[in-house]
Amino acid sequence: MNAVISTSVARPRGVERVISGQFVMDGAGVKINRVLTQTLQRRLDPFLMLDAFGSDKAGDYIAGFPEHPHRGFETVTYMIKGRMRHRDSAGNEGLITDGGVQWMTAGRGVIHSEMPEQNEGLMEGFQLWLNLPGRDKLRDPWYRDIPNAEVPRFTLDSGVTVQVIAGSAHGVAGAVQREGTEPLYLDIALPEGARFEQPLPAGHNAFVYVFGGEAVIAGKGVPQTRMAILDNAEGADGVVIKAATATRLLLIAGRPLKEPIAQYGPFVMNTQAELQQAVEDFRAGRFAA
Repeated sequence: MNAVISTSVARPRGVERVISGQFVMDGAGVKINRVLTQTLQRRLDPFLMLDAFGSDKAGDYIAGFPEHPHRGFETVTYMIKGRMRHRDSAGNEGLITDGGVQWMTAGRGVIHSEMPEQNEGLMEGFQLWLNLPGRDKLRDPWYRDIPNAEVPRFTLDSGVTVQVIAGSAHGVAGAVQREGTEPLYLDIALPEGARFEQPLPAGHNAFVYVFGGEAVIAGKGVPQTRMAILDNAEGADGVVIKAATATRLLLIAGRPLKEPIAQYGPFVMNTQAELQQAVEDFRAGRFAA
């Protein structure tokens, strides 16, 4: 593992707004909080969606997500607690368990299912949709299952613990790197009163989602189950996060693609013509392998 490097932020970003999300049903009836909705895709480019799910009631999640298609983007599924089995039309299969990550590049198209492998207990996690540059939307599909033990992590003297799913933080390289969108994806646990600083490139869009406790960013409280969109103030060089109480959150940032976004359900392309082609290819069975 890389040595942990001390970093500091001289001009931290503020909070542009705090988002509550929308509670919706997806898949075969799974209850989720859609935190990053379609109306925020332009503002948070290259990110298309963030779903948070968490329940200890099997009826909220047991139906899972039966076979469904994707084209043109990546999905990052992060299981905080629980077991989810993935299968796809090309014969790939994997199991995401406590603290594990599955990074899937749908590319030109896959048909897959995500089904719980438990019928009781807590299931909690997230699915992030990350756009692909237009040049990569028809690339071959790609997968990586990352057990929690293989997610790089570090602990600061303050007791702050950081898991680096993508990008890099304090000199520690994450499990996944992407040249086009340069995503940063951190799971940060802060003891009460602790402080964490993370540099962010100018121009990258960034947000924080708090799933335990309460964070304070630039003097603004961000309670549990809320997303704070960080501003893009000129000259800002990162974010400073403080914990009002023991807090756990996601910090996510990326380089905007600044390309047209054309979406029809699970297909995300650049033009309406490309969307129409995606639908035709799916109906013709060209996603099957």
